[in-house]
Amino acid sequence: MWEPQPPHGHVARSAGAPPPSHDGFRPATGGEVAPGAPADGGPGGWPAWMAPAALVVGLVLAAVGGLLVDIPALALGVKITSSHVPPGIVIADTAVQDVAFVLAALFFAGLGGRALSAWQFGLRPTRLGRAVRHVLLAGVAFIVFLVIWSAAVHSGKEKLLETLGTRQSTVLLVLSAVLTCVLAPICEEFLFRGFIFTALRSWRGPWLAALITGLVFGGVHAGSAPAADLVPLAALGFLLCLVYRYTGSLYPCIALHSLNNSIAFASIEEWSVGGGLALVLGALAVIALIALALVRAGVITPAPRLTSGAGESVFGGG
Repeated sequence: MWEPQPPHGHVARSAGAPPPSHDGFRPATGGEVAPGAPADGGPGGWPAWMAPAALVVGLVLAAVGGLLVDIPALALGVKITSSHVPPGIVIADTAVQDVAFVLAALFFAGLGGRALSAWQFGLRPTRLGRAVRHVLLAGVAFIVFLVIWSAAVHSGKEKLLETLGTRQSTVLLVLSAVLTCVLAPICEEFLFRGFIFTALRSWRGPWLAALITGLVFGGVHAGSAPAADLVPLAALGFLLCLVYRYTGSLYPCIALHSLNNSIAFASIEEWSVGGGLALVLGALAVIALIALALVRAGVITPAPRLTSGAGESVFGGG
């Protein structure tokens, strides 16, 4: 259950200075905490075993949810076979999977009656300059990796959008764009960076946690992306962990994830530069509106303040 937080900048602390976390941060005095890394190793203090458990449960929930979509569709006469699933059903199944990821993270995060707040999953503001810098640097690093990988390995044709029926109707195109560029970035970042990475870094620190999370992130896409694309996706997952680690906020991760998906979507659909730019800006605008709506609804509440010097960038700068 989401719980409102204390007034901005006022956080209850136990007496005495807490030990450093596995991230190497120590919470600052005066009720402030470093980005994403209080003394317990993560905003939620979740043990590492919850990371794989949440992933497995999320996949199971996705499978069960998919059956809840497919069985009524079959009863209504929709033809679904092992070799062909109608695009509308694929979109519905994928949307259910994304929602299942969020539900799994919330379930394990709340075990034992823990009070949940959105900021524990990284839904909290950060400095705009820091966010832009890390998104740009991570984006450039990913592009460089992608160029090198593409030169060494031939990737098969991406067929995800074909299965979503983007060229069959305008409705399917719009739904596919919303699913790929808005819903997937929000839900996948919530689970992988907001929960799995956060839980794992209390175990062996942020670097191994980022590596494991990146590999798992790439592996989860095995059913929707060509095999040769799984390594770049793992690299993207690793970089997204670093963006979260050094900004203390999930918002830049969601933005970069959406940016990547939007560019890929426009490229596969062979849109013009103007069309691709419109998709990028439109997706980011929708994500911002969703965040604003959640703030207005009281789901996203104020987080403890971030220290001005915490979260020194691995890329350089603060």
